[in-house]
Amino acid sequence: MKMTVMKMAMGFLVASLAGCALADDPVISDVVVRQRWPWSRLVDIDYVLMCEDPQSVDIAVTAYNGSSPLTLPESSFSGDLYSVSYGIHHIVWDPTVTSYTNSGALPEFRVALAPTPAPLYMIVDLTKSAGAADQIVYVTEAALTNDQWGAWVRNPVTNAGTAVQSVIWTGVTNGTTYKTDKLVLRRVPAGSYQLGDTQNGTPNATLTKDMYVGVFEVTQQQWNRVMNSASGADTQAKHTVCYWEIRENPLPANLGSDDPAVNWPSNTAVNETSFMGKLRAKTGISEFDLPTEAQWEYLCRAKTTTVFNDGTAGAYYDGVEDRNNGNTNDFLNALGWYKFSPQPAAAQPVGGKLPNAWGLYDTHGNVWEWCLDWYAGSLAGGSDPAGAVSGSARVMRGGGWLHAASYCRSAFRSSNAPSYRNGILGFRLVRTLP
Repeated sequence: MKMTVMKMAMGFLVASLAGCALADDPVISDVVVRQRWPWSRLVDIDYVLMCEDPQSVDIAVTAYNGSSPLTLPESSFSGDLYSVSYGIHHIVWDPTVTSYTNSGALPEFRVALAPTPAPLYMIVDLTKSAGAADQIVYVTEAALTNDQWGAWVRNPVTNAGTAVQSVIWTGVTNGTTYKTDKLVLRRVPAGSYQLGDTQNGTPNATLTKDMYVGVFEVTQQQWNRVMNSASGADTQAKHTVCYWEIRENPLPANLGSDDPAVNWPSNTAVNETSFMGKLRAKTGISEFDLPTEAQWEYLCRAKTTTVFNDGTAGAYYDGVEDRNNGNTNDFLNALGWYKFSPQPAAAQPVGGKLPNAWGLYDTHGNVWEWCLDWYAGSLAGGSDPAGAVSGSARVMRGGGWLHAASYCRSAFRSSNAPSYRNGILGFRLVRTLP
C-alpha cells in the first residue's frame, strides 16, 4: 500500500523547551516538514537552531498525527540529531522502517523538536523488549553530578600534566546489575587523534560521529540474555567467541561460519541469528556493532597520548620495557589484567581495575577485543577509516590476561581469522550515532 501522507509543507512549529537544563536556552525555529512524494516516501524536516557558540545539543523528535502521538523508533531518523550546533539543519524520517508504512494515510502528521542536553550514559535493560517502558534510560551530566546515580568523579586522568576534562560514573561498578541484566554505554564525542605509538601531537585520524561505547566488555550473562543461553559466569568477560558468532552465522556450534551477505566494510549488515543481530532486534537499536579499529584506539586512549591510558606511562620504551623483568609494568598493574597480574589464569570479572578518562574499563588487558576491520599491515588515518576492503583476518586490540604488558598498550595491533575462538578473546559494543 502506498503511503499518502505529508504531501504539503508545514511551515510553522513551536518547539517545546520544557525540561531543557541548558544555561543559554537554545531555541528551535523555522521548522518545515515535507514528504518527497511521489518519487520517495522519505520525509524531510528542516529547522534552525539558535544557541551560543560552541554549545551543542541533541534534538528530541516527537511525532503526531493530529493530537495522537506516534511511536517512531530512533532508527527511523537520520541527519542532524546529535551534538548539533548553531545554524540551519536537516533531519530525514524514513516511514518504511516503521509500522506506519502500510497503515494508511497520516493526513495531520507533525513533529515537535526540542533541544536536550547530550547524555553522558545510555542504559539498556536486556530484560525488556524494544519499546518497553524504561527499556532505555539516559543519564545526563547534571543528573550524575547531582548524585542521582551514585558515586562519580571529575577529571581523574591527566595527560602529560594536563587534566582530561571528563566526568565518570564510578558507581556503575557497584553490584552486578550493570554487568548482567543491563548494558551501560558512555557517550564519546567525535574528534581527532594520532594513531600508533608515535605521539608527536599531529592528529592523523578523525572520527566525525559521536558514539556510545560499552563501559564494560560484554559479559557472560549479557551474552546469555541476548542469545537466550544459560552458561558462563555472570560478570566474567565473555570469551571464547569468534567474529562470526558475533556478527555472522553462529552455527555450527562452537565454530561459527561465514555469511557472504555480511561483510564489513562493504556493508553494515549482520546476520539476524548472530549476537549482534539478536541484540539489534531485542533493543531496537540498529547501530549496535563492534568498533572499527580507529574507533577502538580512540576510545581506549580517551584523549591520552601515553603508552597506556593513565596519561602518565610515558613513551613506549620507558613506559613498557625495562621495568622489573621487562614484561611487567607498574602503570598497567592498576589498569588491566595481564600475564603478570596476581590473578588466576582466566578472563576476569569486568570493572575490577581503574577506568580511563571516559569511564571505560578493561580497555587494557583482560580479554582481547574484536574490531570490525580486516587486518592490514598498517592502519590508515583520515576521516572515519574503515580498514582494508578485504583480507583473511580481523583485527584484535587491547591485549589480554595471557599476554605481557607490551601487548596491552593503546597502539598495539593484532589479528586472527574470523573463525578463531579462544579463552583470551572477547569484545566490546559500540553504537555509532547517525
